Amino acid sequence: MVTSVTSFGRSGLYDWLIQRVGGSIMAAYTVFLTVYLVTTPELTYEQWQSLYSQLWMRVFTLATLLSFISHAWIGLWVVLTDYLTTRLLGSKATFLRILAQIVLGAVALTYLIWGIQVIWGVN
Repeated sequence: MVTSVTSFGRSGLYDWLIQRVGGSIMAAYTVFLTVYLVTTPELTYEQWQSLYSQLWMRVFTLATLLSFISHAWIGLWVVLTDYLTTRLLGSKATFLRILAQIVLGAVALTYLIWGIQVIWGVN
């Protein structure tokens, strides 16, 4: 069994499973929002605020945000591992790959904290 370096799962199988479950959650969220917007043609700010002030919607949105970030982290880790190699870039590849992973991790963490603040800041 291949060991994953993404630290999200114990193996590539777990990373694959995290991406598939996350993708399903993101698809369900997209379908729900599309149906809600189509069935509510006269949407007001109060209705929108009421929707996002409910606990189940906050949890659903948070699950979608976590799915998006984990999906992006695993996918970008694979891309960086495949394309920032010593064969393509020489001895600087490892430094560049680690630097890119640190930057992407910082961006993902920023989006996560910001998203949690937005989701749980709605009254």
